[in-house]
Amino acid sequence: MILLKILSDYSLNELYVLLAEYKKFRAKQVFDAIIQSKDYEETNLPKSMIESLKSEYILKPIHIYKVLTSKDGTKKYLLRLYDDNLIECVFLKQNYGNTICLSTQVGCRMGCKFCASTQNGLIRNLSAGEMLSTISVVNADNGKCTDRNFTNIVLMGSGEPFDNYDNVVKWLELITDENGFHLSERNISLSTCGLVDKIYQFADLKFNITLCVSLHATNDETRKQIMPIANRYSIDEIIEALKYYISKNNRRVVFEYCLIKGTNDSFENAKELSNLTKGLNCHVNVICLNANGGALKATTKGEAYAFVKKLNELGVSATLRRSQGNDIEGACGMLRAKTLNDSKN
Repeated sequence: MILLKILSDYSLNELYVLLAEYKKFRAKQVFDAIIQSKDYEETNLPKSMIESLKSEYILKPIHIYKVLTSKDGTKKYLLRLYDDNLIECVFLKQNYGNTICLSTQVGCRMGCKFCASTQNGLIRNLSAGEMLSTISVVNADNGKCTDRNFTNIVLMGSGEPFDNYDNVVKWLELITDENGFHLSERNISLSTCGLVDKIYQFADLKFNITLCVSLHATNDETRKQIMPIANRYSIDEIIEALKYYISKNNRRVVFEYCLIKGTNDSFENAKELSNLTKGLNCHVNVICLNANGGALKATTKGEAYAFVKKLNELGVSATLRRSQGNDIEGACGMLRAKTLNDSKN
């Protein structure tokens, strides 16, 4: 079996080198086809060039397998990779611009108890080009493929971005390339469960993106119950790493805090969260748990608003995240998990 390479893994400058035997504008045609989510037959490339490239390279590694559209306009995509693995992507229509929620891995190995993405473990990492092609496919499905039909990207889909560090860094370079989507770094958010060593490493690259940390607990013992990564890194270690990130990038960080009934949703937890974040340039994004059939129970919407109000009274910048796509299994990993389970049955 011949293992084909993916053309979207290459930047435009890399394509100039790779395709040096052809006229220079051919490399730009290939790059434009990647951004516009076109396969070989949809390009103006010479037939001989197409046949030659096809034997070694995949031009379009991502195809739409299923789309669910919510009554609020949110679209949940189940996408098929060239090796028949499935990943998710979400397109969210918002007043301030459209946002794409991107996956970075097929599955996840972090084991967080509240997340459906990790139910079947980690299959493999996505390459930088597969992540770029995911954006291209979803962008083309929501307007002209020659336009950029989104303003923001959040790396909050399936997978832990820092567990796929090198590919995510390469993707950041591709998505911000002025020859492609040319998305501002400030319009990108990356969510991590707290891989401290990677936070330090990433801080030194000085990307101007918003770093989000899935905290979900105010002490290490509680965090260990719901997030295995807490056995490796303490909350204090995460806070110190974030201080370093802020010192390097001068960017506000975001804490994601998913409320779980009877676990982390008391007013005492709010006070502890206030103490943890004191003096830190940060915002707390409070989230209502999207139950995925597990043992964890969601805090009510009223209790969630009361929790946010308490944080605000304690001087914490905090808001309750607006929930979108609940009627289409919009939470991370739910559609893929259901599809895989249905296929087994």
